[in-house]
Amino acid sequence: MDYQNKFKDILKELRLEKKLGQVELAKAIGVSKGVISLWENGLREPNMYSLILLATYFNISIDELVGLK
Repeated sequence: MDYQNKFKDILKELRLEKKLGQVELAKAIGVSKGVISLWENGLREPNMYSLILLATYFNISIDELVGLK
């Protein structure tokens, strides 16, 4: 199973559901807009700390964020 592709799609979907731009999400979790773009394009993967920040921000589990649920 391709979890990297699931993560990038789930992240973008969550961001768009909240009507957030990449800049807004980046500011909310303390990373650069470029990092959000790299994640959404599947060019980089977040570290554990970033996964925790994202899951907390979107009020979901890390499992859901990476497509395990």
